Amino acid sequence: MSNDNKIHDCADAVCIIGSGPGGLCMARALKRQGLDYEQFERHSEVGGVWDINNPGTPMYQSAHFISSRDQSGFIDYPMPAHFPDYPSNRQIFEYVRSFARAFDLYGNIRFNTAVEDVEKEENGRWLVTLANGERRRYRAVVCATGCNWDPNMPEVKGQFEGTIRHSVTYKHADEFKGKRVMVIGAGNSGADIACDAARHADKAFISMRRGYHFIPKHLFGMPVDEFGEKGPQLPMWLARPIFQAILRVINGDTRRFGLPRPDHRLFESHPLLNTQLLHCLQHGDIQVKPDVSHYEGQHVVFKDGTREPLDLVLYATGYKWSCKYAANYFEWKGGRPRLYLSIFSREHYNLFGIGYVETNSSAYKLFDSEAHAVACYLRDQLQQKTRAGQFDRLIASDDPDLSGGIQFVKSQRHEVYLEAHALKKYLRKLSHELGWPVVEEGYYSSLRKGAGYVAAPLHPQPAAFQETCS
Repeated sequence: MSNDNKIHDCADAVCIIGSGPGGLCMARALKRQGLDYEQFERHSEVGGVWDINNPGTPMYQSAHFISSRDQSGFIDYPMPAHFPDYPSNRQIFEYVRSFARAFDLYGNIRFNTAVEDVEKEENGRWLVTLANGERRRYRAVVCATGCNWDPNMPEVKGQFEGTIRHSVTYKHADEFKGKRVMVIGAGNSGADIACDAARHADKAFISMRRGYHFIPKHLFGMPVDEFGEKGPQLPMWLARPIFQAILRVINGDTRRFGLPRPDHRLFESHPLLNTQLLHCLQHGDIQVKPDVSHYEGQHVVFKDGTREPLDLVLYATGYKWSCKYAANYFEWKGGRPRLYLSIFSREHYNLFGIGYVETNSSAYKLFDSEAHAVACYLRDQLQQKTRAGQFDRLIASDDPDLSGGIQFVKSQRHEVYLEAHALKKYLRKLSHELGWPVVEEGYYSSLRKGAGYVAAPLHPQPAAFQETCS
């Protein structure tokens, strides 16, 4: 703990907490607007959850990107053509690191430096306390530490003689060898891990509380999200029945594999972008079980009265959306922060969140859109105060419908769920009304170092942190 009681005053600089993809998007957007910032990362490298060596990451060896290569890259930095349609976690980590180098973002990041606390002062500025006791003052704070660090573990009655773990502890399929394994939860990571168990465990099960719609990763020979982008942009009332008909032809009635019938219409909750699980079910390598009732010794007892002797139960039950260093400054509902456009605090006009959103699209271009809006607003606070005041009024009272015509399932997960195209379209509309530049291909080209993607070295020497404060 530092004994230095001095407060380092960073004048008009912005503090970014976290250097995963969202934090890097924010850094590039501020740099493009010519705004000073400093960035703090508790780990030794950029990449956030994609660095499997980052303590606490939910990443596992078999993980791949859930959206496709050509639809998922940052603006002005596409993923390289030699990547497969759905890149591996190692390739995404390499890509994110190369992005940070291409736009010269390393120099403003202080690594191995956690943020302990943020406190709003009477003058509206933010006092940021680092884990070593150092204190630094900024005019704004951007929380970009993500949502996948605080495991959610449901309580189940009874005593289990086997092992119970959360999926955040899972790294490699070898962990399943010689064991009778059950994965609880059927999100995309739960389905992935269940497939690992199907191939490597002595016996494998997946416990599902509700049914899901299965979407193949490829449709008519192309990644399904690319098909969705390049195909006709139909209204939801027409697109849903067409897509449901296609899925019936491809998948048939998945109840024949023991899967429960979905209790919601297509797109009203996250679908499973996974055909491997269907393959494993078709070949009897894994079985579906209902929700767990309780534990009895070596047995897991299910709500339908059946039971199975198991060695390992792995909870793929998601994460609590925590932001411990600034939790008191967010309004929470259903475990989710309530933010204007899922970005802007309605109470503190210089507090922002990047990535605090559940959506149906690739994240990185969405992060770019979010970060651009924050950067334009922060620039206006210094240079266009009248326009900043106009946006202040929107933050206070604007409540657009960003559902894209989808009636999402009523659940905690869906408290802040939105349709990505609806959000990006609305942000473009605001940019036009406020006179902000439109973020599109070419917007960041002036910041780019080099002509194309270059893989970063395995163990680069980070650039020296560029001190901003006095």
